[in-house]
Amino acid sequence: MSDLYKTLIGGRWKEGKELLEVTNKYTGEVIGSVSLTDKETFEEAIKSAKDGFSLISNMPAYERSKILEKTSVKIGEEKEKIARIIAMEAGKAWKQAKAEVERAVQTFKFASEEAKSIHGETVPMDAAVGGEKRIGFFLRFPVGIVGAISPFNFPLNLVAHKVAPAIAAGCSVVLKPASTTPLISLKLGEIMMEAGLPDGALNIIIGSGSTVGNWLVTDPRVAMITFTGSPPVGRDIKGKSGLKKVTLELGSNSACIIDESANLNLAVPRCITGSFAYAGQVCISIQRIYIHKKIFDEFTQRFLKGTESLKLGDPLNPETDVSPMITEEDAKRTESWVNEAVSDGAKILIGGKREKNFYHPTVLTNVKPDMKVMATEIFAPVVCFVSFDDFSDAVRMADDSIYGLQAGVYTSDIEKAFQAIKGIKVGGVIVNDVPTYRADQMPYGGVKESGIGREGLKFAIEEMTDIKMVVFNLQK
Repeated sequence: MSDLYKTLIGGRWKEGKELLEVTNKYTGEVIGSVSLTDKETFEEAIKSAKDGFSLISNMPAYERSKILEKTSVKIGEEKEKIARIIAMEAGKAWKQAKAEVERAVQTFKFASEEAKSIHGETVPMDAAVGGEKRIGFFLRFPVGIVGAISPFNFPLNLVAHKVAPAIAAGCSVVLKPASTTPLISLKLGEIMMEAGLPDGALNIIIGSGSTVGNWLVTDPRVAMITFTGSPPVGRDIKGKSGLKKVTLELGSNSACIIDESANLNLAVPRCITGSFAYAGQVCISIQRIYIHKKIFDEFTQRFLKGTESLKLGDPLNPETDVSPMITEEDAKRTESWVNEAVSDGAKILIGGKREKNFYHPTVLTNVKPDMKVMATEIFAPVVCFVSFDDFSDAVRMADDSIYGLQAGVYTSDIEKAFQAIKGIKVGGVIVNDVPTYRADQMPYGGVKESGIGREGLKFAIEEMTDIKMVVFNLQK
């Protein structure tokens, strides 16, 4: 029998009239029933967030810091239990689920430190004619209620990247987690309340994007929306959000360049991980690898050998490398895209097989730039190999995308590294590592169809605060 989960509204756990069943993505078994949010409960959440904002915004920075620090510690203390929830509801392999929990510990720790470092700057007023005998400076103030809409693929740490900086900044939050993975958000709410978070500072609502998500985006009492998801939904949010601040972390089809001078002992295993971790359901998962023709065969042979050794199976098994996709429909879509590419001339070197919601790690060659598997985010364990002769061509091909989140480049040539840094229009270039690399304190976000704004605690706090200019006229 599954557990019944209530939603967090105004510091209290509220049971809804309708329930949403949450399943184990490997077994299909129902592991929990969550109270869905109706319009009445949504109104309660917004009112509670308004009251919560009064409390959290007037709380001294050191007290907010203590709450975030305690949250970090409590997550660490319950690491095994939390990782188990992630493995079941998200279908994430155990080793990857544990890594996500460890990252969330860091994320809240970084937020606790940043909460004590929010500051403004002085402005030299006498630099302008008429500014004589004036002193100016600006301060940062929390924007208000933050509406956070999080995805399924990192159900703890991507929630942390929205909630933690908001609390650090003095904002209250109304959180809508993905309907497929809401349990870990409710667990986080429980932990944060135990850590001393004021009532109403975090409210959690459950429901579909078309209903609950839309209410959140369009409500004029919400000052900012922070969203991670697909470009079409991001565009819809931007269109409906009015004059709200928005941070949009959207899609990608991340490229990695393997120059002839690359260290393959480092590049191959990292590229395998970057391509297939969490079944490729990562925004910065590698989808395109451009390999110098002189090392193409060797890289490919090593990559295929490493891929063959990956273990598919139960996410709760510590030996599992590749877990199921979030739904069978997503696995079927992946199968359709790969089959379409093959019918258009692509060649499968390994994989290309679906078993219910498992899709086997797949490598394609003979691909064309306009194929879906190359041009659109596949969000699946599929990677395309393309050879190149001239490094400039590799940079051009890597940049030839509607997305611009992160790119990787393996090279021992510093000039080529900077050529890639300058030539690929993305939010981040990772040199001698895969584009899948992310440290939680760094600025993270994209350009083009990959979104607007930046996450990373310091940078998210800047998005979640408003600048207020102050000028003193000293003339008597």
